[in-house]
Amino acid sequence: MADTLTIRTAGIVTVQDLGRVGRSRYGLPANGAADQHSARVANVLCGNDERAPLLEITALDFACVPSADILVAVTGAPADVTVDGGVRPQWEPVPVRAGETVKVSGIRQGLRVYLAVLGSFEADRLQGSCAPDTILGFGPALSAGDELVLRTACPPLDHPFSRIPLFRLKAPVPPFPAGWTIDVTDGPDRAEFGDTGQRLFNGPFTVTPRSNHIGLRLQGEVPRRVTKGEVLSRGVPIGAVEVPAGDELLVLHRGRGVTAGYPVLAVVTATGLSALGQVRPGQTIRFRHRTLDQAVAAHRAQRNAVDALRSRVHTAFEALRIRAPAGARSRGTGSAGA
Repeated sequence: MADTLTIRTAGIVTVQDLGRVGRSRYGLPANGAADQHSARVANVLCGNDERAPLLEITALDFACVPSADILVAVTGAPADVTVDGGVRPQWEPVPVRAGETVKVSGIRQGLRVYLAVLGSFEADRLQGSCAPDTILGFGPALSAGDELVLRTACPPLDHPFSRIPLFRLKAPVPPFPAGWTIDVTDGPDRAEFGDTGQRLFNGPFTVTPRSNHIGLRLQGEVPRRVTKGEVLSRGVPIGAVEVPAGDELLVLHRGRGVTAGYPVLAVVTATGLSALGQVRPGQTIRFRHRTLDQAVAAHRAQRNAVDALRSRVHTAFEALRIRAPAGARSRGTGSAGA
């Protein structure tokens, strides 16, 4: 019998990875973890390839029980993490004994939490990714009682004094503010908005409840297109800030369709996209303009921080004789784009 991870309290939880990179040319949305940085870090903390399947927990409480000793890492929005009632840290590896209950509750400030397991677990794939696609009906949300087949068990880890092993790997934890600042670069249609384009940076925009993984709807003082004529449908990137004729902005996220016909005023940067994946309905967003060079530098700095964490994890796991999955040290190729 294979060892399993059994879902006890489901809330809203899906099996995710970094999405279908390079499949937009075939008309497939990228999908994948909304907060790519937190998902990457969770897998790296478990010694996994950063593209390995993991759980994305959205807003509501979650609980699971393994049938074998495992090592987990919980990242993303601040939350209360417990193992059989004992408080455990986020953004660090956490040993869990067979039969113990891992609970994530009280998700706050952000919207999504990520739970990775050493060795990951079995998952169905579509075009090389396990990421759900709501349009195709692939990858439904998990329910209480569902079981995930674990690929690797982790021998029990023990501390000679506290009995609870503690890691201090200093993962790069992003801020989770009450009001978010999202970096954007100029979009292809910036010139069509004239002076009204500055409205994007002047005031806050409020995220409406109609937002989801496909895109966020924002209310505020919307820029207005000053040129005439139709905009032909064309390919649009993840992070496109679209301006329809109404009173809302649309910001496309990872579940977006690959073509659209609204003018694109700006494009959210790769680091901004991960932050955008944590914004809750009712929270406010301010946009900050960045050049392409600034956006690339910020992305490289974030990725370099994850690479440095990967080296620290490898050193710690070797010292503790924790066997990481084969190939986990190599840098993943997941992209914020498609």
